[in-house]
Amino acid sequence: MSVTPPIVVPILATPLGVLSLPDTEALNPALAALFAARMRADGTLHNPLCYCSRDDLLEWPEQPVQQLTAAILKGVNSVVSAVNNFTPAQFDSFTLQARGWFTVVAENGHVPSTHYPLTAWCGIYCVAAPEPSATRADSGLLRLYESRLGTMFADATNAAMRMPFTPGHYVWRPTPGHMAVFPGSLTHEIALLRSPGQLVLVTVRVRFVAPGQLGLGRW
Repeated sequence: MSVTPPIVVPILATPLGVLSLPDTEALNPALAALFAARMRADGTLHNPLCYCSRDDLLEWPEQPVQQLTAAILKGVNSVVSAVNNFTPAQFDSFTLQARGWFTVVAENGHVPSTHYPLTAWCGIYCVAAPEPSATRADSGLLRLYESRLGTMFADATNAAMRMPFTPGHYVWRPTPGHMAVFPGSLTHEIALLRSPGQLVLVTVRVRFVAPGQLGLGRW
């Protein structure tokens, strides 16, 4: 007697978009120089291993920042539209709201785990990154933490399920010119950087406002 195979589908899936931004070979050095100058001019106290700017980066008038802003927001749009069923006209009717900042992580520094309320999507773009550590495979990785399965009983059958059902966190290695986009509610961090040099990132918080939508809180 033949046995009908079961139908297994992923439910409650979490989207992660990874994309390469165009024309960044010349843009990234200009951004890194601009960010370094802003760091030197900033007189406020910061963690010496992890500098985080104010979240007004997308409002800077400098051409490299404006070029990057346009590319990042276009990239976010492409990921968001890929996981929705809106028509192009419907999607174009939404008003995009965004805040952004840059982060410079030094050797032995990290970005603590966090998530962003009042935010639909988070994008993290890599401006510069040191060579991977020869001794720590997780050096400087973006960790995205699984929370939906935190109370699941673990046994031999569900502790090592294949993707997309694998429990536990997921990682992405920041690479210059590339960006990751994921829900802003997802807890994430940048692991300890164990390589000499600096990891330079731009983070954006994004949400979309539909026509007539009211009640969004302040950032």
